[in-house]
Amino acid sequence: MAQHFTGKNVYITGGSSGIGLSTAKQLAALGANILIFARTRERLEAAAAEIRKHCRSEGQKVSFMEVDVGDSENVNRVMAGAVQEFGPPDLLINCAGRAYPHYFEKIGYEQFDRTMKTNLYGMWNTTAALVPEMKKKGGCIVNVSSLAGLIGVFGYTAYCASKFGVIGFSEALRSELKRYGIKVAVLCPPDTDTPGFAVENQTKPEETKEASKGAKLMSPDEVARQLIIGLKKDRFIIIPGFDGKITWLIKRLFPSLVEAVLDGQIRKVQKRLKNTQAGAKT
Repeated sequence: MAQHFTGKNVYITGGSSGIGLSTAKQLAALGANILIFARTRERLEAAAAEIRKHCRSEGQKVSFMEVDVGDSENVNRVMAGAVQEFGPPDLLINCAGRAYPHYFEKIGYEQFDRTMKTNLYGMWNTTAALVPEMKKKGGCIVNVSSLAGLIGVFGYTAYCASKFGVIGFSEALRSELKRYGIKVAVLCPPDTDTPGFAVENQTKPEETKEASKGAKLMSPDEVARQLIIGLKKDRFIIIPGFDGKITWLIKRLFPSLVEAVLDGQIRKVQKRLKNTQAGAKT
């Protein structure tokens, strides 16, 4: 595995925490040079210090740059500087993301806009800024979607819209970039124990909590490990965890069955909530 990544330049947006940080540390341990991007300098500094501890040799480069992936002008300026200072990426991992789960009518346009700008526009902006450089020598692009980019989830209308978009974008991009020796992969993790997941639980509808109650919460380290294995095996869609793979397979083969199960769980919660509200009124 180390032979596959030693000396490679890896750019990771959203690299200061969660899956992005875990991936950075594991790739550093395999000999890669790491450049992480996020909006907050303090978190970037702390993350870079962690990554350096995992490097295999003193010659490896680890650095960071502040960027707002949703701002195309900012992305173009920062990525141009990154290429000049660090060299073009051999591996680009678009991992910046956010979610605001709630009932559709309570999400509002502002939250929808922020989600789309980060999850989809941000991916477009970063890829557009770096593809011209990557075309010169080839490489690989990983776009982080979600299991919710393959299966619509109650309470995640904005998030699913963005993550389904990532799948379509990646499929089309994969076809276009093959002739330049650039591979494209999509990571579709299930619920993962990241700082963002903890924030999501603050607004998540009860129906959503019920639907995901039996699902195993994966660690960022395990997701990152399976991403790296998937890259080594040249997979396009990488779904970490057995449960996620089975869920996607059943959805593809028996979509009405998955819908019926989810509808049953949702009705159960809604009935309970209705009874609770009726009891409170009396």
